[in-house]
Amino acid sequence: MKVGYQGEERSYSYQVVRDLFPAAQPVGYPTFAAAFAALEEGTDRLVLPIENSSTGSVLPVLDRLAQAPATIVAEHLVEVRHALLGIAGTPLELVRRVLSHPEALAQAEGKITEHGWEPVPVADTAGAVRRVAEDGNPAQVALAPPTAAGLHGLVVLMTDVVDRPDNTTRFVVLAAGDPQIDDDDDKTSIMFETAHRPGALALALAELGLRGANLTRIESRPGPEPWSYRFYVDLIHTPGREGLARVLEPPPATLARLQVLGSYRSVVR
Repeated sequence: MKVGYQGEERSYSYQVVRDLFPAAQPVGYPTFAAAFAALEEGTDRLVLPIENSSTGSVLPVLDRLAQAPATIVAEHLVEVRHALLGIAGTPLELVRRVLSHPEALAQAEGKITEHGWEPVPVADTAGAVRRVAEDGNPAQVALAPPTAAGLHGLVVLMTDVVDRPDNTTRFVVLAAGDPQIDDDDDKTSIMFETAHRPGALALALAELGLRGANLTRIESRPGPEPWSYRFYVDLIHTPGREGLARVLEPPPATLARLQVLGSYRSVVR
């Protein structure tokens, strides 16, 4: 079984793959676009970050869900505690540049600014570790999982480099094919549009609520036409096919282009 992720070995996504699918072959891809393409070409599952408790949605993933021939089949939470990884013996006073994925840099923006370090975005956290090791510049460090240090001969210079102690990333597992729902699935992600008139979104959300859905998340993103918008919603419902049917069947009249992105067992309430 091949399970894809974006990044390199020892990145956060890689660690989630190992936790969820210990017997699988992890396959890293340089970009989210490449990871989605791999799912179409035969990769069995994808594990991708979709949301962070500090910085919000991972938009390159969210935006691709509506177009991808894939469905969400599970979610997983990881408490993220970044560390500064650098060359052994480097004093913090010598550090000038911090390399990491843009999401990780945003989660530690306050601490980076406080120390006067220059944030340098790169493709992923583990790739930042590799680059720091290859460059051999003690003034350059990586913001990454502490477990990634040994792979390239670096050491941990500082731990808990995050702005919020509750910093947590939500990952989703994607599989090819149409959405399915198991008996214990009590959470569904959907995408829809509404009419462009006053109160349309409020009516749509009210109708979902009246049908028994507990909306845990909503986000608007640009639609296919200029100045049109899609709404991505996560909702909790009674488990199983019948529970979802109470919410979405018949399709609410206030929703247009309704698309189910996947049903799964909730770990976020």
